[in-house]
Amino acid sequence: MKNFVVKTIANAAALAVAIWLLKGITLSGENTARKVLTLMAVALLFGVVNFVVKPIVKLLSFPLFILTLGLITLVINALMLLLTSWLAGQLDLAFHIEGFWTSLIGGLIISIVAWAMHVILPDEQD
Repeated sequence: MKNFVVKTIANAAALAVAIWLLKGITLSGENTARKVLTLMAVALLFGVVNFVVKPIVKLLSFPLFILTLGLITLVINALMLLLTSWLAGQLDLAFHIEGFWTSLIGGLIISIVAWAMHVILPDEQD
């Protein structure tokens, strides 16, 4: 359970940085508390997408992974972020990403920040 909370916090921080840095990724709400709740809901949704869908996509794209020496991972991350944006729209969460290229750069930012947050935050082995 602690590991799940840590990963959700790391995802939320990474999404917040991407929203802050890129104009094409938006999160809206009436007040700060509403924005924080929306951000946490999107972080949970992003975690579920990465847990359920991403392994299947990575397995199916394994030949492309070999062919591109792993660079297809950036595209897969971007697609997972776009899927999260679409699902957030279906769930009436105020989170939106404009286009593939914004998603690609956002996925790169999120990967870097999430990695840094996982280094800083404790995990279950501590």
